[in-house]
Amino acid sequence: MDTLQCGRFQLSLARPLVMGILNVTPDSFSDGGNFDTASKAVAHAEMMVKEGADIIDIGGESTRPGAGDVSIEDEIARVVPVIAALKSLNVPLSIDTRRPAVMLAALEAGVDLINDIAALEGDGALQVATRNNVAVCLMHMKGEPRTMQTAPHYDDVVGEVTQYLAARRDEALRVGIARERILLDPGFGFGKNLEHNAALFRAMPQMIETLACPFLIGVSRKSMLGQITGRPVSERAVASAAAAMLAAQKGAAIVRVHDVRETVDALKTLHALQ
Repeated sequence: MDTLQCGRFQLSLARPLVMGILNVTPDSFSDGGNFDTASKAVAHAEMMVKEGADIIDIGGESTRPGAGDVSIEDEIARVVPVIAALKSLNVPLSIDTRRPAVMLAALEAGVDLINDIAALEGDGALQVATRNNVAVCLMHMKGEPRTMQTAPHYDDVVGEVTQYLAARRDEALRVGIARERILLDPGFGFGKNLEHNAALFRAMPQMIETLACPFLIGVSRKSMLGQITGRPVSERAVASAAAAMLAAQKGAAIVRVHDVRETVDALKTLHALQ
């Protein structure tokens, strides 16, 4: 697929796109509390766009392993003012949420993409996502964020993740979400250990071919990179950019990252020298 219909925008997928992460939460694993006011969040989003971000992904609930619950009202109060303030940037805005009520409030505020770790399994989520030509990202997660990293097990991680994503894609198509609006995400680190993540990374080209939908890949600063490098979250920018570049080589359409400048430079280098 060459384009993604993304709300107000039709995005070319001729090159890998960079999605900049904007966490408006006090407790995200990497940058919790850094951008927890609307003014700080808007300034950071503007900087990411200047650095080359193609999409801004706004999240009001931390989904790190062991994260506490956030009320729907608090999540809406965190994200809606930021969405409203960022509409003038003229870049696609994404809402990172698994709650249909938050999705609806974000759509009304002007988002172009619903990025859902629960793959629109929430009651009414599929119906909300049929509106406004919004794009959707359907992610695989084993278990719940609080417990998902407690000894996850698969008989065949590639086969099971592929089967799940195919089923969720087909449900989205069934309710009228057009294929050109659908992204898939294997969910690195969401109920998966390093061995599972590595197997999914290696199988990415085959999975993309089988599922016939563009992939959004998010490995930025994750614990898998900490296990590989031995570095803390604050020192994983190089590993994150390297992983994003490898994902692009394997066919990822969008990479979701904290370190936009470093990732954009890596992808420019890949494009020039590949």
